[in-house]
Amino acid sequence: MRLIRGVVLALVLLLAATTGVPVLAQSQADQPGSGKTYLIGTDVTFAPFEFQDPSGEFVGIDMDLMKAIAKDQNFKYEIRPLGFNAAVQALESGQVDGVIAGMSITEERKQKFDFSDPYFDSGVVMAVRKDQEGIQSYEDLRGKKVAVKTGTEGYSFAESIASKYGFTIVPFDDSAQMYDDVKTGNSVACFDDYPVLAYGVKQNNGLKLVTEKEPGASYGFAVQKGQNQELMEKFNAGLANLKANGEYNRILETYVGENAAGPANQSRLGLIAESMPILLAGLGKTLLLTFVSLFFAFFIGLIFGFMKVGRNKWLRGISTVFVDIFRGIPLLVLAFFIYFGIPQALGFTMSPLVAAILTLSLNAGAYVTEIIRGGIQSIDPGQLEAARSLGLPYRKAMMKIIIPQAVKIMIPTLINQLVITLKDTSILSVIGLVELTQSGKIVIARTFASFDIWLTIAIMYLIVITILTKIANRLERRVRVG
Repeated sequence: MRLIRGVVLALVLLLAATTGVPVLAQSQADQPGSGKTYLIGTDVTFAPFEFQDPSGEFVGIDMDLMKAIAKDQNFKYEIRPLGFNAAVQALESGQVDGVIAGMSITEERKQKFDFSDPYFDSGVVMAVRKDQEGIQSYEDLRGKKVAVKTGTEGYSFAESIASKYGFTIVPFDDSAQMYDDVKTGNSVACFDDYPVLAYGVKQNNGLKLVTEKEPGASYGFAVQKGQNQELMEKFNAGLANLKANGEYNRILETYVGENAAGPANQSRLGLIAESMPILLAGLGKTLLLTFVSLFFAFFIGLIFGFMKVGRNKWLRGISTVFVDIFRGIPLLVLAFFIYFGIPQALGFTMSPLVAAILTLSLNAGAYVTEIIRGGIQSIDPGQLEAARSLGLPYRKAMMKIIIPQAVKIMIPTLINQLVITLKDTSILSVIGLVELTQSGKIVIARTFASFDIWLTIAIMYLIVITILTKIANRLERRVRVG
């Protein structure tokens, strides 16, 4: 544990020195309230409460409420699009000051968070595929699978009746994935908050409602227990003012009223063209993450790789422990540990970008260490012995004879690691990083066009990886010829 913490902190300081970006900050709860910008976690795949419009702006009931309340109470805020589960964990660990994400006020959550006055009364409803006629009630679910979104009231409700009606719960992290599971027939139905499902049905998400709304809890804005009370007071005061001056009703009418906008009449090519700016921005973040992470991973690999083939047994041992830890921990777990665990334990905040770079650098660094070790040890030991017998020092023999040959052997594997790291960036959407894959999820949450958007993203990944592989292969040929 100390090794992990030490390596992470060393890399954080190296990132700060290299990029000039302040990557660590005092815990938000410890900062003075005046003039501060509050960090607000949310889930931008939860229309009509929070989603991204074609221009890239975060909109929806929650987003418009937050904007209007901040204007009314004269405070600044920054939205962190984390996803619901990650947003709650970020609030718990002090990475954000508050969460607004259609969060139901429950007794269990009140043990950890302070909630605002309720701003929306929700409830749970069941939906099935539009052409499904065999599922009309809970009784029809017996022996079948039902999709639910984790952490939501729909999940809690489904869990409470699952044994009574004999169905199996299939959990998903966002609503669009849950709907797709029903549309493909893997699950026969789904439970979700009524306004969310009703909005999706109106936007032609391929489902239909088949039950009446079950009574549910109200939504509230949340802060950490006992923290950010000034922000909570401002939210409540602003909400009361919006209700009094009619702005609150206007916001609701925009998204869930009778005259709320329906689905856009758009061709498939038109949808893809409209979505490209958002997807290209995500691709740019993906490439930035890949190259910056590999830059640090290469130096990490050099240090630990030479330690592992060195003559000092203590250095070999440290290198072996490093490789075992960071190759053995799944990338997803490592991302959660770095972004949520370490800042909470040490009392600072960290941006998702820095956490992502650290995660990829440590993971790829462990693999680069083994690539370097394998490359060096693949060279006939007799060559080093011959050089030493001719009077060459160990270090000079390594640099002049062994390393040049080893590099030629390492290049194909290093190219493969480049491709793996680029694809691994998609996992880091779980900590709120809006790279290419997360950009696609955000677009799908608004359009429900899963096939078109995922096909576009797959092609984008394929094109980029093919280009990078061709460039790397040409470089490899030049090195081998040289």
